[in-house]
Amino acid sequence: MDQTSDGDEDDQRNRDQQSGRPADNRDDTNDSRGRGRRGFRIPARFKRYRREAGCALPTEPTYSTDSQPLPYQDVGNYQSTSGATPVTDVGQGISASGGGFRAPPVRARPDTGSPADSWTAQLRLSLPQVESYPYERRTRRLLDQGDDVGYSPTESSGTRPVGASSSEAGGSSSNQHGRLMTPDITSLGKPLHRLTEKQKKKLYFIDALRERYRVDYDKVQPIPYIKDRLYCVDKVYVEGGFEFMTTEQVTRGSGPWERLGSYTSVISDQRIQSVRRIIEGEPGYGKTTVTLQLAYDWCNRVEGSAMRDVEVLIILRMRQLSGIRSIYRAIEVYLLGSDPRVKEADIAAIIRESKSAVVILDGYDEYPDQHSKRETDVQRILKLDLFANTPVILTTRYLPDYLAPITKRVKLTGFDEIARDEYIRKAVVGEDEIALSIIKARLKENPVLEDLCQVPLIFVMFAHIAYENQDFQNFKSVTEFFRYMIRCFHEHLKKKSKELNTVRYSIDENEHAALDKLAFLAISQENQQITWSREGMCKQLGQEFYETYLALGIFVEEEVVSYDSSSEVEVRFYHKLFCEWYAAHHIVYILSQPGQSVSLDELFRHMKPEDVQYVYRFACGLNRDVGSSILQYLVGTRGGLDRFTILCMLEQSGDVKGILDSVRRMCSQTVNIKEGDSRVQQRSTIQLLDIAAGHDILVPSLHLDQCFSKYEAKNACIVLKSGLRLTNLKTVKVLRVTGRIRETVGDSEGIEVTREELLGLFQTCGALKEIRFEGRGFLLPHSIPTKMIPPTLKTRNIIVSYEDRRGMIHQLNWDDGHWQTTTSEPALRIPQGELDQQWALEELARLTTDGIPVSCIHLDRCFSKFDVTNACIVLTSGLRVTNLKTVKVLHVEGFMGTGAIPSRFEVTREELLGLLQTCETLGEIRFEGLEYFLPLSIPAELMPPTLKTRNIKVSYERDREHGVVHQLNWDDGQWQHQITSDGSVRVFIFQEELDQQWGKKELAVLSTAGVSINHLVLVRSFSNITDNTQSIILISGCTIPVLHTVRELWIRYTDVDLEMFLRILAYIKECTKITELGFQYCKVPDEVDAKMIPHLLKQRGVKVYWFPRTAERYLLDFDAGNWKRY
Repeated sequence: MDQTSDGDEDDQRNRDQQSGRPADNRDDTNDSRGRGRRGFRIPARFKRYRREAGCALPTEPTYSTDSQPLPYQDVGNYQSTSGATPVTDVGQGISASGGGFRAPPVRARPDTGSPADSWTAQLRLSLPQVESYPYERRTRRLLDQGDDVGYSPTESSGTRPVGASSSEAGGSSSNQHGRLMTPDITSLGKPLHRLTEKQKKKLYFIDALRERYRVDYDKVQPIPYIKDRLYCVDKVYVEGGFEFMTTEQVTRGSGPWERLGSYTSVISDQRIQSVRRIIEGEPGYGKTTVTLQLAYDWCNRVEGSAMRDVEVLIILRMRQLSGIRSIYRAIEVYLLGSDPRVKEADIAAIIRESKSAVVILDGYDEYPDQHSKRETDVQRILKLDLFANTPVILTTRYLPDYLAPITKRVKLTGFDEIARDEYIRKAVVGEDEIALSIIKARLKENPVLEDLCQVPLIFVMFAHIAYENQDFQNFKSVTEFFRYMIRCFHEHLKKKSKELNTVRYSIDENEHAALDKLAFLAISQENQQITWSREGMCKQLGQEFYETYLALGIFVEEEVVSYDSSSEVEVRFYHKLFCEWYAAHHIVYILSQPGQSVSLDELFRHMKPEDVQYVYRFACGLNRDVGSSILQYLVGTRGGLDRFTILCMLEQSGDVKGILDSVRRMCSQTVNIKEGDSRVQQRSTIQLLDIAAGHDILVPSLHLDQCFSKYEAKNACIVLKSGLRLTNLKTVKVLRVTGRIRETVGDSEGIEVTREELLGLFQTCGALKEIRFEGRGFLLPHSIPTKMIPPTLKTRNIIVSYEDRRGMIHQLNWDDGHWQTTTSEPALRIPQGELDQQWALEELARLTTDGIPVSCIHLDRCFSKFDVTNACIVLTSGLRVTNLKTVKVLHVEGFMGTGAIPSRFEVTREELLGLLQTCETLGEIRFEGLEYFLPLSIPAELMPPTLKTRNIKVSYERDREHGVVHQLNWDDGQWQHQITSDGSVRVFIFQEELDQQWGKKELAVLSTAGVSINHLVLVRSFSNITDNTQSIILISGCTIPVLHTVRELWIRYTDVDLEMFLRILAYIKECTKITELGFQYCKVPDEVDAKMIPHLLKQRGVKVYWFPRTAERYLLDFDAGNWKRY
């Protein structure tokens, strides 16, 4: 760096000003590293590069004047979104003449305030990767001759430009965004020339991914025809609803579903942790937008996002993967472009060795080769043959033919009212509350759109159109709204065409027959066509027509790199809904021709309603006669009038006279509304009930299956969890409301139904004869005062029953307003929640007072101990169970099959005998769960004679997966063992001495019976191996001899040194059936002398694993003696 005196610097500034050159930017602070300079000077090598490249050194930050800003340009103003201290701009940067490249402003070094190394690092990281590769190579060579980058600029993480998207600011959506943010370089803290070749390739790869994703997420276009408003996804993304299926293994059924917190929960929520996840959503529900938001979070390392800790993110659009069998080739072609530095093999190695990688395959329903007989990498991924240990997320409208059992299903449920309001404020009206209220009023004026606007895509277009068009009208169907929306597109284009120096478009909006045919042919074939070449589409439609629809925004162009690295422009519809709109026009044209004899079976052969529902709905709405034919076809092929047929019927402006007979047939059976149904499906069923009520058609039974939310007395309607309302129930005879209890630690959730709601519900349903609340998911009032009961309800004598949380059935007595228990010998379940425990204890006291026997008391994960002094059971909440005289069976259940035990409870001999004597009618007691310790035996002299004569059945099952049930023998006080599994089992042994004794006993029983022990897991219980390597020593001193029925041995939470590690290997050599040894959450030797590893283990194919933490997995290399990432 140049050294000059103060006078020389002043002279230099004067010469610069006279020559018109901007002066160097300097500060007057001393260098904290003590280099003896007063200010920062541009290094001479950068000046030389500036002269060679034609660059200037401006006094103020300058930006490229190109119409398309480069993605690596800096915005200049930054604010921190992560709470970190904002970086400090101390330099002005370099701007290439003609918009070549521009380095970000110089940022002070976090620990010293000196900008020099930071400036060097940022310039190195800000060079263009593809566009100016020769310049980048040359400049990196210059940079690599200079100073090292000696710090990790992590303080920059999470910053973003002030204001809106990069499109508004003139640069990329942010340029912390710049390669300064790359985790590799910040973690390594090294300049490029000090990285290994593998590290460089990984750096290039991640940089290229970020640049590619920024191009996508920085050009979100909410409404097609307004192309001058492009948004960064983060500026318009609004959280919709997410739910996940709660089943252990994936099913194609409809539930049960539970709500997820947010879009990042798809990555982070432990309930859906799996290497295969599917995000389902109907057309327009925002599947692709979610992937863009995840990409934004990853590129910018957004604070609090689950994507911040993801090292590599791969996002592929599946519509582009036609004919591509290698997923690595697809990544190289579509994500890296023409960058020659990273090849297929490099990509495979980077993903395989990455600490955390996520692959997102967007749009499986648009994948051209999904039915290919030739196996592709996509099919191998779905089958877990590829990326077996890498999380893969698939977005789709429908499920693939094959689903791995471990797949977790997530579905998008669309916009609720809160999400709609948020979007309007965020992307349409800002803080203009008057404009917001106008848009909301227009939505309420259109009941058909109230449900339709749950679809985010349609709501977004509705919100913008409603805001910008004063003549917004009311609609009776989706078809009417879509027709109006297309007309708005054309009107907007016509207005723009009248402006000066603009292109004139003269295509009639009603003349699109060629496009109709093209769209129909695209979706009516077995493998639907999603994209076209620009040349091919122009040839079919005509150049002028093509350019008009491109200007309308209905067509979208994409430059795509093909498999051979050549590029071409492909065209697609803005959304598939537009393709279905024009295809429906062609169907109407075919079926409306005089004398046509087209078979509807042939016409719709490859168009399943589940895949292209809007084709059917639009066709029914466009032409009444054609719609009637389609409705008859649907009724015939779908076995009668179903909910989808009703949706098509609604497109005909509500005319239902011709289908009343079908409505009667459909209502003659139980009508179901389920929680797992989409909002559209629920609405179609509600419409069926409305038709039945309007024509006095009796509905014998209506079943609300886990979808009931509340009764709204103000509007006299039932509100579903989806937000939809049931208002016309006057012809329903039996109403069955099913719920389920959702338990959390310490409490339980339930839906409370008040007295007023219950009475209002009876009066709303005029024909109601019976109502049943089932499934233990409801809290009904203890009683209804007789003065509140209208006389009409007493005379109707409606049967009202409900199942409480203990499984008891109660029926309302209209004479006194109290509940009567209808169960002859009720069973009581006492869960963890203290409130539920109080309810159960009150019920138990009432039953005991009335002398009603209790068939069973089920203590569900709440038993603590038996208080011998006071003869009562003490629960974990501290409450006491005292009324035990009439109990026949006592079931004490703990955590089963989890291996994770929150608390441990020992039941002593005295407690067990005292409990048996207190329960006078007790015939059986069962203890289940690893957290309970029962005595190993009961001496005969301690057993009262009365207990022997009663012969109470006492059983103890530590864990169902252990496969052993122990039953007390009253003759000798010992336990008899019964093996309950004929297959493989697993056994846990914990650190308590009594638990280790029970574990040793169970291992002996299983080994003697020859039962295969799939897993033996020692949790904080392992101590050592005997000198002769013939036994494991536990911390209590118990020993476990060589077992020839164990397949896998896992040691958890116990650190192992080298000597102990070798002893364990020697013990494994003696256990002839063991194929896997694992160490979890502990320390092990970093390496082992390969000569010390028993050769027999390698011959048997034994694998030794080490999982230091959840996200890290290693496999021992027997040849090298070190650990390889697994």
